[in-house]
Amino acid sequence: MRVSSKLRAGASVLDGLYQSGCLKLLFPRAQADALTGVFLNTAGGLTGGDRISLDARAGAGSRLTLTSQAAERCYKATGETVALMSTELTVEAEARLDWLPQETILFDQSALRRRLCVQMAPDARFLMVEPLVLGRLAMGEVMRSGLFQDSVRVSRGTDLVFADAVRLSGDIPAMLRGSATADGAGAMASVLYVGPDAEAHLAALRSLMPATGGTSLLRPGVLYARLLAPDSFLLRRSLIPVIGQLHGRALPKTWMM
Repeated sequence: MRVSSKLRAGASVLDGLYQSGCLKLLFPRAQADALTGVFLNTAGGLTGGDRISLDARAGAGSRLTLTSQAAERCYKATGETVALMSTELTVEAEARLDWLPQETILFDQSALRRRLCVQMAPDARFLMVEPLVLGRLAMGEVMRSGLFQDSVRVSRGTDLVFADAVRLSGDIPAMLRGSATADGAGAMASVLYVGPDAEAHLAALRSLMPATGGTSLLRPGVLYARLLAPDSFLLRRSLIPVIGQLHGRALPKTWMM
């Protein structure tokens, strides 16, 4: 899938859209000065061998928000097959892109490799949330084994300003049981905001952090938070105020409790 926005007469509007396969994009009515796209996987989830790619561009001066209609589910893979998700985001001069997908739920014996690359203009703004759930606790599900690899890289101009990588494999509950990893949490999220006003949000974000979360200004213009929770409901309850603070306006309806 490819999608782009542009600024026209003071409003952010659709500039281009190409979609094929199971990934579709819908555009509900939203604020006039911003464009919101809601993507959905019509296949109902991912399993080994699936390939999904998304390329999005916020054109100069425009604002583009992308979210998902529902949580993405990654099911048991057969053999050594792996599902691949690749996302390329470009944020042009004085533009803003908000990447707000809902939870990715990993089922037992699933295998997923995920990559997110962001290229920003020096004066652009970018907000990202990536929630991850290891089985649905309310359904008695636990991801006991499998594979999850995640890579996030954000460049502002010619500078790499943020890079993060996660790899979970084998006995995942044992890996996450330690106090230096996840202390047994079954849900977690990363929140990243890159923009010239990042430091102005630091105090407010710290006041919103639960006991199992923390936030830091990694460098000028780069604000990062990580949150842990026993399950997806408690994670979302903590995340929504945090995203709202950084998003600066009403959240997409997909993010309502």
